[in-house]
Amino acid sequence: MALVNEQFLKLPGSYLFSDIAKKVAAFKESHPDKDLIRLGIGDVTQPLAPACIAAMNKAVNEMADKTTFRGYGPEQGYDFLTKAIVENDYLPRGITLSTDEVFVSDGAKSDTGNIGDILHADNRVGLTDPVYPVYIDSNVMGGRAGELQSDGKWSRIVYIPCTGENRFVPQLPTERVDMLYLCYPNNPTGTTLSKAELKKWVDYALANDTLILYDAAYEAYIQEADVPHSIYEIEGAKQCAIEFRSFSKTAGFTGVRCGYTVVPKEVSGKTRQGERVSLNALWNRRQTTKFNGASYITQRAAEAIYTPDGKTQIRRTIDYYMSNARVMKEGLEACGLTVFGGVNAPYLWVQTPDKTPSWKFFEQMLYEANVVGTPGVGFGPSGEGYIRLTAFGEQENCVEAMRRLRNWLY
Repeated sequence: MALVNEQFLKLPGSYLFSDIAKKVAAFKESHPDKDLIRLGIGDVTQPLAPACIAAMNKAVNEMADKTTFRGYGPEQGYDFLTKAIVENDYLPRGITLSTDEVFVSDGAKSDTGNIGDILHADNRVGLTDPVYPVYIDSNVMGGRAGELQSDGKWSRIVYIPCTGENRFVPQLPTERVDMLYLCYPNNPTGTTLSKAELKKWVDYALANDTLILYDAAYEAYIQEADVPHSIYEIEGAKQCAIEFRSFSKTAGFTGVRCGYTVVPKEVSGKTRQGERVSLNALWNRRQTTKFNGASYITQRAAEAIYTPDGKTQIRRTIDYYMSNARVMKEGLEACGLTVFGGVNAPYLWVQTPDKTPSWKFFEQMLYEANVVGTPGVGFGPSGEGYIRLTAFGEQENCVEAMRRLRNWLY
């Protein structure tokens, strides 16, 4: 008999967005005539940049020619893409990386979930709350979370609350952690840290020999000057941090699938005997064993993002979504709601009126305004009393959603 990994049995019945999909499907079945506006799941709506389409077409044609056909590629990513990443995402910010510190993948979700493969189950995990569910669920699967308690928290996880009271700026934990997840611009709250605030976390990590797992999937949406695009803008971060990036929201690759993870050669972990071990080497070993690399066609599309035309086209799409965010933020505030985010990120974190529970407000909004959001409590206990809306919809739908909410709330 094959024994199962019993850690999986500790997980809630289904993933947050699966629960939302079921509730929306039930609504549609009972109200087939209603026109829903979906601002819940952070999926993009604008087509791929023409530069990416041209690059993919060219790559497809190469695959049809025996002289240019490609089979298995390097698991870490083709040199043409890792070189473009280093030269465009990091060097202009004064960050020096070698191409073998960049690992191309099929997206940041996969890598943030898989990074635990190279880290011991006994590590104490710290994370901000509310938080992207993958961070928690993957650590439950890896045996680091302990038991789920009645307050919705896991017994071995150190929660760092981010609330309206602290303006969503997390405070350093009072107990030491071995692994620390940070996501900025933040999903779900859409908030950011300044360089001075992020430096506090790097200093903490260096002083406590803590590994920071830094999710920068939304860095391309940053508008303000004092918000760091990479944790490596902070001195010493290459000794203590792994950074995750994604082309999903930056370039609309949610259906194409491509991202990358930076593991500096300076960052290390320890064995139980105290020996320092390169995490770059371990991650490379993990990827070469369990991953066959993103496709050649996909990586050529990603490379095109960094061409002059690609940069212009991508920026135009990002500006479109951030224009949506501005319209939504203004519309929600006109309804008398307290809104966070929407300035440096395509997410709006909305406080429910009169402290209405998140799931109750979600269902009220669904049935009475026909607008879909994401209940804040689905991102952790500190998300109770909030709902997340995304600015990735069509502009006319975002405008119409604000009209519906205004009519409903008033």
